[in-house]
Amino acid sequence: MSKEKLTIEQVLSLDLPNIILFAAPIMIGLVALEWFLSYRQKKDYYDSKDTLAATFIGLVNVAMSAAIKVVTFGIILYFYNLVPWSIPHTWWAYVLCFVWIDFWRYWAHRIAHENRFWWATHVTHHNSEKYNWSVSFRLSWTQHIKIIFFIPVALAGFHPVVFFICHQIAVLYQFWIHTEYINKLPAVIEYFFTTPSHHRVHHASNEKYLDKNYGSTFIIWDRMFGTFMPEEERPDYGLTKQIKSYNPITLNFHEWADIVRDVKNSKSLKEAYAMVFTRPSELESVKAQFREKEKVKV
Repeated sequence: MSKEKLTIEQVLSLDLPNIILFAAPIMIGLVALEWFLSYRQKKDYYDSKDTLAATFIGLVNVAMSAAIKVVTFGIILYFYNLVPWSIPHTWWAYVLCFVWIDFWRYWAHRIAHENRFWWATHVTHHNSEKYNWSVSFRLSWTQHIKIIFFIPVALAGFHPVVFFICHQIAVLYQFWIHTEYINKLPAVIEYFFTTPSHHRVHHASNEKYLDKNYGSTFIIWDRMFGTFMPEEERPDYGLTKQIKSYNPITLNFHEWADIVRDVKNSKSLKEAYAMVFTRPSELESVKAQFREKEKVKV
């Protein structure tokens, strides 16, 4: 017997709790506490303008998520209804769904670092030279298109309610790992879970740390797929080519603007394609190759 298809009205009528919205006052309070402690202890963990920019970016992001709620629900619901099977709405479904979501969060995150188009949806999170709890608010205003990476979760048959609750918890987990105040944790935790130590490496601009530790909640995916790197010396944070701005518009769209400029300056479709989809860390060498080819033609 085929499952009963759900409608968007049915899902929205459930009035799902916005876990992140409920947690927001606690997160903001912890940011204020961390900011105060770093000031009292004369640590360089915060920059006032940087924190205000991050907070503004985060608030706009929350508003955007609410505004496009029906669209994101609709996409997941469409693919859930597409398959004839479903996973029972039970407690263990949440456990399985959380792990399955985390697997796809790893790949979405990795692709966002290894493909320039997707990097443009993520770079905002990395263009701070500080590392503190406010950095967790810096989520690009164009990141919402990454919902396509989670279609496999719906196709697996997880109920949309299960998906959205697990996804919110996964996003919320990211908050606490953005701090320099928490050192390495016991080995068993460090082995399985993404910790502040692991994520500091991920935010580093040091060459040895680049493109490492993509794990969202579980670091085991990095260990399995060869992208794990332990924290050694304290990282330098930010981009390899840093953006000196506190303007939220610039912080969200500077990479998109650079892509448009590079495509306009391209001499061929092949070059234009490369300017959009090449690996960000290889961009300058790819540009140099195309310039050399132009010289040869002349």
